[in-house]
Formats: sequence, structure tokens, C-alpha cells
Amino acid sequence: MPNCFKKTLFVLASALSFVSFLLIVIAMGTQKWMTGKILCKTGADLVNATDPELVKFIGDIYYGLFRGGKIRQCGLGGRRSKFTIFPHLVKKLNAGLHVMILIFLCAAISFALVSFGFCILNAIKVPYRAIKGPAGICLWNLLAGGFTALAVTSFIAAVKLHHLTERIANFQENVFQFVILEEQYESSIWLCVASATSHVVNLLLIAISGVHFPEFKTKTEEATVTAEDIMY
Repeated sequence: MPNCFKKTLFVLASALSFVSFLLIVIAMGTQKWMTGKILCKTGADLVNATDPELVKFIGDIYYGLFRGGKIRQCGLGGRRSKFTIFPHLVKKLNAGLHVMILIFLCAAISFALVSFGFCILNAIKVPYRAIKGPAGICLWNLLAGGFTALAVTSFIAAVKLHHLTERIANFQENVFQFVILEEQYESSIWLCVASATSHVVNLLLIAISGVHFPEFKTKTEEATVTAEDIMY
């Protein structure tokens, strides 16, 4: 049986692993990975709009890994539309990179659950195999955090290098052309960052659990017998 201090650390590590699992699941299910402002360039050019008039041609866009929406402003009022990434829009994007992001996140979810189970096991008993002990927990947390970091990095690369927002904004637009005025990462991507951070904290907790702290023992006073004690 592990001592009370180690048991507390493993229980805390298991809680962090489960929280990491929940964070990734929530992030994958939401539509707020990215938001931005889009300008209807075609409409603005047709009327030769000046700076004060450009407001009438600026709309909004938001999207996640599976779906999103936008508000088109082309001088005739806002028109809302929604879209799904699969199965048609993904063909206009860098499909391989987008699928890799999903694979990385699914792998992170799996390793987070494995880490959760192994932390519970170590809180209950001392495993006889090293892979099930602290070394194994470190491995699973390293993999889970690493895959999450890869997913976040890949998404940022898709936005910055492959112009993901612009491709989505111009999907199925035959007449109007949209340009991106601004982009902002939203809560979902920060949930993934928090998930990766929780695994880093887990690595620190496991490292602390392996530290052998000195035990302080109270010295028992030895009874001293003097000649006076013998006399009485």
C-alpha cells in the first residue's frame, strides 16, 4: 500500500487526467475555435465604399472542427448561414491536416483516460510492473500532453499558413469574395492548452511522489539509574 502522501498525489493526478479528458471532449464539441471579421470585398468595390461605409460590408465568422457559421454583409443587410466541415467543406481545406488534428485529439483523449486509470491503480496499491507504476503514468501523461500540443500547433498552422478562415469564408461563394480583417482564437483552443498544462502538472506530481523525504523520529529518553535511586 502507498503511504498517505503518495496516495494523495496519485488521487490528485487522476483528477487532473479526468479533467483533461473532459476539456478535450468539450473543446471538440464546440463551434468556437476561431472567430473573425470578414469583409465583402466584391460589394465594397462595386460601390467604391469609403472607410465609414465599409461597416455595411463587414460580417462575422466562427467555426470549430466540425461546424460553424457566418454573417454575410454585402450591402443588403446581414444574412446568416451555417456550414459543416464534413463531408464537403473539408475538400476545400487541407484535408490531411484537418484529419490529423482530429486524430491527435482522439489520441490525447485515449492517453488521458489511460493515465486516469493508472493513477487510480497506484493510489490503491503498488504495482509490481514498472509500466503500471509512476514510470508508466509519466509516459501516458507525456503522450497525452504531446498529442494535445500537436493538435493545437497543427490548428494554428492551418489558420496561419493555409489560410483556413479565408477558405471557409469563401466556401460556395460564386459571386462575392471575402477577405479576412481579423482573427481571434476562442475558448475551445484554450481548453486544449489547459488540458496539455494539466498533464505537465501531473508530471510534476509524479516526480514529487518519487522523492524520499527523511522521516523524523523522536528520541526516547533513556532511563538513567544513579546510586541514590538504588538506595531508595
